Amino acid sequence: MAAKNTARTGFTVPGLSLEDGRKIATILQGRLHSLNDLQLTLKHAHWNVVGRDFIGVHKMLDPQILLVRAMIDEVAERIATLGTAPNGLPGALVKERDWDDYSLGRAQTAEHLAALDLVYNGVISSHRDAIEKTGELDPVTQDMLITQCAQLELFQWFMRAHLEDPSGVLETASAETEKTAARKTR
Repeated sequence: MAAKNTARTGFTVPGLSLEDGRKIATILQGRLHSLNDLQLTLKHAHWNVVGRDFIGVHKMLDPQILLVRAMIDEVAERIATLGTAPNGLPGALVKERDWDDYSLGRAQTAEHLAALDLVYNGVISSHRDAIEKTGELDPVTQDMLITQCAQLELFQWFMRAHLEDPSGVLETASAETEKTAARKTR
């Protein structure tokens, strides 16, 4: 029988109601899925990037993957601290996510960077939503998410630095899908 993400204890952290602790844990479960998906997507791009600037992009992705993995652990441990069992299983991620798999395979560096920029848009936007939702309920969780969001925004800037012209315009600015963003780099 598969693990469920509903396993909860009868406690949460001091100063929070059980209801608020569970509400925050539910928000964080979404962040756990998103970050797990991000680290897998980054590793996939790391293995499949080719062409000009290959080594720079290939090496740029590994530290991001490591830091995102640390974020995953931090989020999962916060969920457990709040009295709920975190679920990091792939089946739960696929079942509960509201986004599709990364759409690029083997591709040029600029194509992956453009597609990853859109991936970061989604992760950062949903992290910011979680920051807003946890703000009044739990400043400890909010602080953790703010710190993570700042790091994710920095990683996105690393991607965008490859995609902007000297005036600061992103060549992929109007792209709505990863494949469209990738095509705009050709």
